[in-house]
Amino acid sequence: MPHSTSLIGTIVVSLVLAFGCGFVASRLRLPPLVGYLLAGIAVGPFTPGFVADLDLAGQLAEIGVILLMFGIGLHFSIADLLAVYTIALPGALAQMAVSVALCTALVVLWGWSLTAGLLLGVALSVASTVVLLRILEERRALDKVDGRIAIGWLIVQDIVMVLVLVLLPALAGSSEGSPSDLTPRVRGEVGVTLAITGAKVAAFVALVLVVGKRLVPWLLDQVARTGSRELFTLSVLAAALGIAYGSAELFGVSFALGAFFAGVVLSESDLSHQAAADSLPLRDAFAVLFFISVGMLFDPLILLQEPLRILAVLAVIVVAKAVPAIAIVLAFRYPVASALTVSAGLAQIGEFSFILAGFGVGLGLLPPEGRDLILAGALLSITLNPLAFIAADRSAAWLRARPTLLARLERSGDPRGRGEDAELKTATWQGHAIIVGHGRVGSPIGRALQQQGLPYIVVEHDRRRVRELRARGQAVVWGDAAAAGVLEAAHVRSARLLVIAAPDAFQARRILDVARRANPRIDTVARAHADGEMSYLERQGVGMAVMGERELALGMADYALRSLGLSEDKARRVVQGLRVSGEAAHPRTEP
Repeated sequence: MPHSTSLIGTIVVSLVLAFGCGFVASRLRLPPLVGYLLAGIAVGPFTPGFVADLDLAGQLAEIGVILLMFGIGLHFSIADLLAVYTIALPGALAQMAVSVALCTALVVLWGWSLTAGLLLGVALSVASTVVLLRILEERRALDKVDGRIAIGWLIVQDIVMVLVLVLLPALAGSSEGSPSDLTPRVRGEVGVTLAITGAKVAAFVALVLVVGKRLVPWLLDQVARTGSRELFTLSVLAAALGIAYGSAELFGVSFALGAFFAGVVLSESDLSHQAAADSLPLRDAFAVLFFISVGMLFDPLILLQEPLRILAVLAVIVVAKAVPAIAIVLAFRYPVASALTVSAGLAQIGEFSFILAGFGVGLGLLPPEGRDLILAGALLSITLNPLAFIAADRSAAWLRARPTLLARLERSGDPRGRGEDAELKTATWQGHAIIVGHGRVGSPIGRALQQQGLPYIVVEHDRRRVRELRARGQAVVWGDAAAAGVLEAAHVRSARLLVIAAPDAFQARRILDVARRANPRIDTVARAHADGEMSYLERQGVGMAVMGERELALGMADYALRSLGLSEDKARRVVQGLRVSGEAAHPRTEP
């Protein structure tokens, strides 16, 4: 052809194969990302046939990381970051220390240098941003406390990785490539480099949060006033990519970290939801290219050449990272479900590990075999990660069925119940209502109680809603109502009514169990989404179980009957008959 088409060929062949392999994987009840990884292997240099441009695929994948982190930042706020800071910082550092210690012991057995052990440990300790966020999105956990802890954990790991990358050249300047062999001059260089890097990161964060928080939303607001949809979409992409690229070039931070803070500064604007919607299609397409780029790096022959070392690396990623994560989350008095979710999300590695491995090999600090082991560990851990979440869910269910054991693991005084209103601690609460969830269902209930002067406490896990409610003087507890200590903070023992307005049916069962153990006589009204949920709640003897779709149908039926000539009393009797018989929930289907 008269001109180069490597970019077009890489995009087209990669996406077509990813679609085919992802569809087959989905039909086999496997996660689609397994198909994406296999598509990458198929177009990689280690398999016959078409070979995509690896450099181009990696750069396209980086755009996916930028857009993904930007989108997550749009749903995060500065207050959310500060809320998980106390657990994310020590947790991430402790987990990385455990991985480094284990890998150092392994490389001693393999005959590698201590610096190689340090690099291998850091590489295996940093989770993949793309993998974690995709799974959290699928599980709708991004706005939950579990998701925020995991994201905060990632942010700390990203910052540590930036520091490690800038220190690698100084480590390479030592005579033997070992930290203990550093000369005074090289140690001085390390100190200076570390100070400069820390100052750059601090300057970047300050600039983004102080200047960007005002400038970026103002610019997008000006664009939105033009009424041009395509211009607004372009401005969103320009903000995400421009800040990410500028932060990397000027301050030396990663693309992902820069994009995340770009989203954070825009999250306070009322344009954030539209910005997230406009960037979603491109974000998903480029995220697929990330998994393809991972598959392209993988040489299947290493599975036959180094099976024992691969198993050791995989054990560090999946097991050695999960155990300290669980212990740390539980130590901070978060529920077992949160600990299991965070540990499962971190039980994989990805893009930063590849960058570190490439730098290490290029500087002679890591043998090429180490890079191959990291790539193999990445592909296998990413493939197994959905299974880790399944195992976490089943473990949580198993523990919930054993409340005595669960109570020993979940220490009372959940930190998410801390910082509640002074009124909750000083006022005498007796015969009040507790509303779990203050969204579209819970908020009208709260308004009705407030209008009649009836006391109630809200339990809500969304920090933004909590701040808004507290600003209005509403008594509210932040946290998961199913976690130990949260309903206690809402004075459940002396409450008269529990309103479960949260949409999660499994969580509703757990909340009901926790509340009744504390107060067996409490009256309950719960929300349901399916006939099975309704039946379960009715068997448990709740005061009232409400299924939104059925009540919607009955309300529309009442209007339809009156519109067609029935009297108001007769229409009401017909609708009540349908409600009692349950026919609104079990519609007949004609052949």
